[in-house]
Amino acid sequence: MSESKIGYIVNELKQALGESIKEVKIDKKMTKITVEKDALVRAASVLKGLGFDHVKGVTGIDLIALKPPEDSFEVMYHAGSYSVQELANIIVTIATRIPRNNPEVPSLTSIWPSCEYHERETYEMFGIIFSGHPNLKRLLLPEWWSDAPPLRKDYRPPGR
Repeated sequence: MSESKIGYIVNELKQALGESIKEVKIDKKMTKITVEKDALVRAASVLKGLGFDHVKGVTGIDLIALKPPEDSFEVMYHAGSYSVQELANIIVTIATRIPRNNPEVPSLTSIWPSCEYHERETYEMFGIIFSGHPNLKRLLLPEWWSDAPPLRKDYRPPGR
């Protein structure tokens, strides 16, 4: 991965988002940029404009198991590029934290259609609502499922 290219991407995001960026972590294989929830759509738009044309994955992390526990979820989008050869080996993750008592973020399907099924899975497994999603319904769990979302740390399987 080109460090100068990563630096350029991070600088473009900083210029566009300013104080909405909470944290930047640059690793050998991935760059993670944590933003305020209100800046998530803008961050995705900037990345799309820079050539990140698809999402490789969307996931949630239940932070209640941290020491000390945090009463929130983290939602992460892993963006990549097929169309720009120079970006083919770069993954940029944009993340935001949301409260457990109101787990809602805007959907990014209008920017990256490839996140449609990933957002549905995250909705189903964590109970995170993606407002504006075109088809936010079950994807994996059976129709009769009425218990808590199974990837929340406070979920307890029946009979255990």
